[in-house]
Amino acid sequence: MTGGSGVVVIDNGGGLLKAGFGGDNDPIAVVPNCMAKPPGGNASSKKWLVADQLQAEDVDVTGMTLKRPIDRGYLINTEVQRDVWERVLRNLLQVDPTNSSLLLVEPMFNPPVIQHATDELVFEEFGFKSLCVADGPSLVHLYEASRQPTLFRAQCSLVVDCGFSFTHASPVLQNFTLNYGVRRMDLGGKALTNYLKELVSYRSLNVMDETLLIDDAKEKLCFVSLDVPGDLCLARLSFKDNPFRCSYILPDGITYKKGFVKDMDEALRYRTLPQESDSNDHAMDTNKSEDRKKPELSQNEFVLTNERFLVPEMLFHPIDLGINQAGLAECIVRAVQACHPYLQPVLFESIILTGGSTLFPRLTERLERELRPLVPDDYKVKITRQENPILGVWRGGSILASSPDFKSMCITKSEYEEMGSARCRRRFFH
Repeated sequence: MTGGSGVVVIDNGGGLLKAGFGGDNDPIAVVPNCMAKPPGGNASSKKWLVADQLQAEDVDVTGMTLKRPIDRGYLINTEVQRDVWERVLRNLLQVDPTNSSLLLVEPMFNPPVIQHATDELVFEEFGFKSLCVADGPSLVHLYEASRQPTLFRAQCSLVVDCGFSFTHASPVLQNFTLNYGVRRMDLGGKALTNYLKELVSYRSLNVMDETLLIDDAKEKLCFVSLDVPGDLCLARLSFKDNPFRCSYILPDGITYKKGFVKDMDEALRYRTLPQESDSNDHAMDTNKSEDRKKPELSQNEFVLTNERFLVPEMLFHPIDLGINQAGLAECIVRAVQACHPYLQPVLFESIILTGGSTLFPRLTERLERELRPLVPDDYKVKITRQENPILGVWRGGSILASSPDFKSMCITKSEYEEMGSARCRRRFFH
């Protein structure tokens, strides 16, 4: 199987890898960018599962040992990355790299030593004909500008990428990321999952080794609170009256091999609550003499209450996790203020949210509330979340890979062999 453009597009994320062909609307593969091995038995007898093999229905992910090629946003293990790419390219895309070009999405401020290791992987291990490297924010802007040209007449936007390892606020002007204006929070989906693991392990079951299961529970059950004090009071109510209480069932390896939410209707009860609440009334309710006997729980089940909104709350108050950095709203303001004054009102009016952590319900509304007091009164604030925040970067790459100018933006294998990685990389602006 080959793409019409002959260009393979890979968004090499820390959590998920998205791969497909330039010119397509959606990637062919959206798979975990990692390898995993089941627990127990002889270490050498257990087979490592790679990428899409972890998504199979008959695979029990309980207690699996994970090996990730990317840590803190940067490639650190090229051997694992080679195995993941091998699986994706040969089995899922069914493409011969030696007859294809590659558009690779790299993290911003990628150190030269990692760039060199990536080039070796692309040209020497897989033998791609040519390589083009792009950063995520410029591709998100490209996709949104092509989809909604009337909204981006100024050719300017602020892309907020809440990814697996980091959160970046990046100003983009005419499809070029303004590196001097980029601001970063050392907080992403991985840190939020680890925090949820700690909370559940302290309060109910030891799930410190269940990264994939807790990641699934976070994605299905967590949401952003619009009234944290009021919701904390509600979360203290008895289990019958607690609108946030819900159960997550862990796999038993026999009846079911995937974790799932016990009652999704129960999990969505919080949506019926008024967005503004009076915490004093809630405090009075919690003092009522109610039956507070906890319900019986099975051994493979845990309950979430206030954890559901306290975990995403870390995006707005990282200091509560011991990360001495500004929250998401302050990060955005600092990124805008680093740009020319003429650009600032336009940037506040064209904020684009992308990345998996922006899928938390109510995040856009909460961010607008936090942002409005920090922005001058005569500036408008408009926040748009991408239609699919997980695929937004890849779709921008697909558009770029099918453009007439793409070939001139690439470095070829012969140029790499003649000049080396460092000189070839000068062609890429970031």
